[in-house]
Amino acid sequence: MLVFRSGLTRALAARTLAPQVCSSFATGPRQYDGTLYEFRTYYLKPSKMNEFLENTKKNIHLRTAHSELVGYWSVEFGGRMNKVFHIWKYDNFAHRTEVRKALAKDKEWQEQYLIPNLALIDKQESEITYLVPWCKPEKPPKEVHVLWWNESADSRAAGRHQSHEDPRVVAAVRESVNFLESQQNMLLIPMSFSPLK
Repeated sequence: MLVFRSGLTRALAARTLAPQVCSSFATGPRQYDGTLYEFRTYYLKPSKMNEFLENTKKNIHLRTAHSELVGYWSVEFGGRMNKVFHIWKYDNFAHRTEVRKALAKDKEWQEQYLIPNLALIDKQESEITYLVPWCKPEKPPKEVHVLWWNESADSRAAGRHQSHEDPRVVAAVRESVNFLESQQNMLLIPMSFSPLK
C-alpha cells in the first residue's frame, strides 16, 4: 500500500497551462539541483478506467523508452476516484524538454498510446518536485512500498495517532505548517508494471 501525501508550499506556484491541465513549477534554490521528479495525475472518465489501464499496461514500454518511470499507481481513495498517479525521473529541465520533444515525434507512441487514451482523460495535473537533501530513492525490501510506508490502512492510522503524541513531531509540524498551503492524501495501488510497488 502506498500513501501519497502531497503538500504544496509557497515554493511551488500553481499555474494553469490550459483548460483541465494544471502544473506546478518549482522555484527557489532547489531548481538548480539537477535531478527532478515529475508527479503526474490523470483523472479518467469512470467508464473508461479499465480501458485506459489496459492500454497503458500494453504500451508503457513505448514511454519508458524515453525516460525512467519511478512508479505508476491507481488511486484507491483520497479525493476524486478513477485516477492514476505516476512519477517520472529527469536529470534536469533540459532532459525533460528533450523527452517531451522526442515523444512528440514518436509515431508509435502517438498512435498506440497517446491518441487512444486522450479521449479517456478528463483532466491531468503535473507537478515538478525534488528530493529533500537527506532522502534517496531506494527499492524497498518488500513488494509493498509507499512514500510513507505502511503495512495497512489501520497501521497507518495507528502510526499517525502515535506520532501526534510525540512532542518532537508536534513541534516540527508547528514549525513547518506556516509554509503549507494545501495538503492531499491518497491511498495508491501499484500497477503490475510499476517499478516501485
